Amino acid sequence: MIPNKIVTIFVSIMLVVSAVYLGILSWNAIKTHNYIGINPRENYFISITGEGKVTGVPDVAKIQLGYSVEKKTVADAQKENTAKMNAIIDKLKKDFKIDSQDIKTVNYSISPQYEWAPSGKQTLRGYLVSQDLTVKVREMNKISQVLDVAGAIGINQVGNLFFEIDKPEKLKEEARAKALEQAKSKAEALSDIVGVKLGKIISFSESSSDGAPMPMYSLNKMDESIGGGGAAQSVEAGSNEITVYATVQYEIF
Repeated sequence: MIPNKIVTIFVSIMLVVSAVYLGILSWNAIKTHNYIGINPRENYFISITGEGKVTGVPDVAKIQLGYSVEKKTVADAQKENTAKMNAIIDKLKKDFKIDSQDIKTVNYSISPQYEWAPSGKQTLRGYLVSQDLTVKVREMNKISQVLDVAGAIGINQVGNLFFEIDKPEKLKEEARAKALEQAKSKAEALSDIVGVKLGKIISFSESSSDGAPMPMYSLNKMDESIGGGGAAQSVEAGSNEITVYATVQYEIF
């Protein structure tokens, strides 16, 4: 038989343990339900997007120059194509001092050309050889001359002319600063309206766009203006607008 004293001690210990356990449960319940609305331990924030715009003048032009020719044999088509393309590349390097790294072959293709007889029979007519270069012109005042020379040589594929700012990083920094300033002003105004205070920045992201104008220019085989006697081409670069969008999250309390 267990002595009454031991039983009493055991029961007392169990009562103490139960009381502590119930106390912990009660405290957790109080912490969970003793406020209305937001949990004071959670971080809350507002997300604001600002926009910054800066306009710059393009200092580089890119243009695509190419030649396509159809002949009875691949060899004949390649020979004429190579002669035309070598001629324009030689002019670009010698007359306009364009570096080799600014001249890039972007297409070279050979494709058979067929024609259909009234009887429905397909006949091989010849082969079309096409080659295209992308040329970066850094001296903006020579763009029109490049176009004139291309026409005089007989280049019959000219297009994708557009202008860009070669090193836009400084302009993007200015646009970013404007975007962040606008985001801060909007956040301060909003915090005053809703009655909260701004804390530290907890996240930041940005995106940008470069609205480069893209005037299009093309030459066709049947274009009467091609040749040395044509009028000088007039090409205007205009301006580029760089836009940065900055999204900032501010802690509020």
